[in-house]
Amino acid sequence: MVDLRIQRKMGEKHYFGFREVTKEEKTEEVRRVFQSVSPKYDLMNDVMSLGIHRLWKRIAVCMGNVHPPKAKILDVASGSGDLALLWSQRSSNVIATDINRSMLDTAKARLTDNGKLIPLVQCDGEQLPFKDRYFDVVSCGFGVRNMSNKDLFFRESRRVLVRGGRIIILEFSTPKSLIKPIYDLYSWKIIPFLGEKIAHDRHSYQYLVESIRMHPSQEELTNMIHNAGFSNVCYHNLMGGIVAIHVGIK
Repeated sequence: MVDLRIQRKMGEKHYFGFREVTKEEKTEEVRRVFQSVSPKYDLMNDVMSLGIHRLWKRIAVCMGNVHPPKAKILDVASGSGDLALLWSQRSSNVIATDINRSMLDTAKARLTDNGKLIPLVQCDGEQLPFKDRYFDVVSCGFGVRNMSNKDLFFRESRRVLVRGGRIIILEFSTPKSLIKPIYDLYSWKIIPFLGEKIAHDRHSYQYLVESIRMHPSQEELTNMIHNAGFSNVCYHNLMGGIVAIHVGIK
């Protein structure tokens, strides 16, 4: 399969997987995908990663360098609330957002089961309804690649962060060439198969694989975060670059 990353143009073009769409179409398609997968979302994450995604998220939270128990944390595209739950173990001031109501309902159930009452806000990460210079950390786990305008999300994140605040991005990325053939085989053949058999939704997990291929590489994403006004932007590869954590400071 050709890596279409080299064909992608940043700017006015938008893609749902490999298919070029309008911004409105992408928003609606992504909404539909997560509405569909929400009932089996956590199970599929555990199966696809053999549970390792939980370790990735713990590492991302550690990179937030949160010490004060009152630190203000914003978790964007929170999904089922994994990162929000981890943040709540370090701070009593966490807010979780997602554009999809079904995912927020899933997050609410998970957080409540764990005895956590965290505010949940349905909103677009590209239009955060929060005041300037309020949060100490903005995090986003596996959500940036689904956004229509990543640059706008980074600028919004910088706006709501205090000076010295951190943005933490956990996302699939570009694996090193040594493991790429194995990764390609697994992602193109096994993930859609698992989506069909477990979640009864091959289409959504086919989109997952395509969206990863269309996502900016580690270096591209570093430049995007830097261009949004962040300094000391760096990334840390996990599992040979299958996943990367990007950190930037306002």
